[in-house]
Amino acid sequence: MGRCGLLTDSWNNLSLSLNLRSTFHEHEHAIMNFWQNNIDKPIIGLSPMDGVTDASFRFITAKHGGPDVMFTEFVNVEAAFFAPHTLIKDLTYSEIERPVVAQIYGHTPEMFYQVAHIVCELGFDGLDINMGCPAKKVAAKGSGAALILNPELARTIIRTAGQGIRHWFEGQTLCDLKMNPELIQQIRISNRLRTGLETPPRRRLIPVSVKTRLGYDQIVVEEWIQTLLEEKPSVISLHGRTLKQMYRGNADWEAIARAVDLAKNSGTLILGNGDLQDMKDVYRRVRETNVDGVLLGRSALGNPWIFRSKDQVKQTLRSNGDVSIHHAPISLEERFRVILEHGNHFEKHWGIPKFLGMRKHLAWYCRAFRGAAELRSQMVRLNNVSEVVECLRNYVASLALQPVERGSSADSSAPAGL
Repeated sequence: MGRCGLLTDSWNNLSLSLNLRSTFHEHEHAIMNFWQNNIDKPIIGLSPMDGVTDASFRFITAKHGGPDVMFTEFVNVEAAFFAPHTLIKDLTYSEIERPVVAQIYGHTPEMFYQVAHIVCELGFDGLDINMGCPAKKVAAKGSGAALILNPELARTIIRTAGQGIRHWFEGQTLCDLKMNPELIQQIRISNRLRTGLETPPRRRLIPVSVKTRLGYDQIVVEEWIQTLLEEKPSVISLHGRTLKQMYRGNADWEAIARAVDLAKNSGTLILGNGDLQDMKDVYRRVRETNVDGVLLGRSALGNPWIFRSKDQVKQTLRSNGDVSIHHAPISLEERFRVILEHGNHFEKHWGIPKFLGMRKHLAWYCRAFRGAAELRSQMVRLNNVSEVVECLRNYVASLALQPVERGSSADSSAPAGL
């Protein structure tokens, strides 16, 4: 029997118990819900971004910025059954990232049930379901933002993922689900490499959240959010555009504010997302909409330091605007040091043959300093960290030959140590 047959049989055997077992233990669930208990509001986190928020990007952002919460790139639930090595690679994380949430996507409830077990077995702090990706290759299969058009399936997926978490908490194992022994072994190795321990993660209930959009081809935020609230997710992260808009136009924060009103007293937090360029934008949107928090995406590209001033935002909101929000400039020395740290982490994690994926990150770091455009054009042609070092050395040498402009900032000074 093939792997698909095993999956179907396993699901059929479990379907009756899914309906008969008890619901979440509310007291224990509350204890384990970091969203409600462990983060000062407003929550200011790093948004999941496909092709961007990989293990290296998150490690650097956690170390040099410190967002309140981080998400993995979204991972297709089918990978657990057809590409287990890819699944483990994409769900690799470091302890410094906590709280860290695994984001998954798909359209098959039984796969969500099983992958929820894997997410728990890997020790994640939460599970997030992507119902907002606008990419054609995702939506065309009924996943991502296409689930907005299929509210009953969306509800079933949320419910089934939660059941998977609960059954894992109650003692169900990956072996009970007849999962691939190779995948089980890779999970054990991944945990050991991350923690240095042979013991598996402590069994605990982790919260389920959803990331979505305002609608598919039109704004239906009232109906859609109400549908999601029926399943009581811990968090709904809401991007202020429809699928049809992709990333065009302006994010509609008024619609996000309406979602906040709908979720009042529901126990579900609403996080806003879209067009947040800096912490002043965060402050303004939180005050205007009363969201429980925000997720920053594109403004964090090449800028892990953006999260350093998040506590200033929280203090300013508590004092009704009496504290100013400012962000200390980043020197070239620190910028280049982080570039090399990021490159080394990426090369170690993914290998030199995949270093092409690092080029966009190198380019994002090169902005807002003298000669940034020229350096950026060189960075997108590099193939390994050694070439990055040489490129930065050449840049520093060229600076030494240029006259220092009067009144130039510390960010345009030549860094040492290259």
